[in-house]
Amino acid sequence: MTTLHIDSTLRKDGSVTRRLTAKIVDRIGAQVIRRDLSDGLPVQSDAWLTAHWTPAEESSDDQKAMLAGSDELIAELKAADTIVIGVPIYNFSVSAGLKAWIDLVCRAGITFNYSPDGPVGLLQGKKAILAVASGGVPIGSPADFATGYMKQVLGFLGITDIEMIVAERVVPRGDEAIDEAMAQIEAL
Repeated sequence: MTTLHIDSTLRKDGSVTRRLTAKIVDRIGAQVIRRDLSDGLPVQSDAWLTAHWTPAEESSDDQKAMLAGSDELIAELKAADTIVIGVPIYNFSVSAGLKAWIDLVCRAGITFNYSPDGPVGLLQGKKAILAVASGGVPIGSPADFATGYMKQVLGFLGITDIEMIVAERVVPRGDEAIDEAMAQIEAL
């Protein structure tokens, strides 16, 4: 068993999602691939898209180098049986680092294909556990654009076995919200 442990919060210290993901990974007890997105990832550009759509046998060395980071992220994702992702809700959605990671791992012909019936995810058989923390946004409310988005993206990649550990409205609820999330982890 291999677990991909992704932290996407910008906070190195005092992060609720970091506490939750660490506890989940400890509870699972598998071999771990660690990815911290707090230092940022490159964002896609016109040159990046051109490199992606250029057939491999026609790609320049510069184009291959441009895709190397994306290839590494995808290799980590493919190697994992379980993906644990820390999802802090920033301004009603996911962090910029997590959005960049999503853009870099959603690649046609590699992690999904297009079919006459629509896209088909190529990463079936994996489980995702989302450690979600919100300062004040109620999870599942109209203001929560993060959790539905994450489920959509993971499903698009073929990952439909998704579990959420939630520390909801941490600012007004404090330790009560974190304790509830910790109890959810114990029940995994």
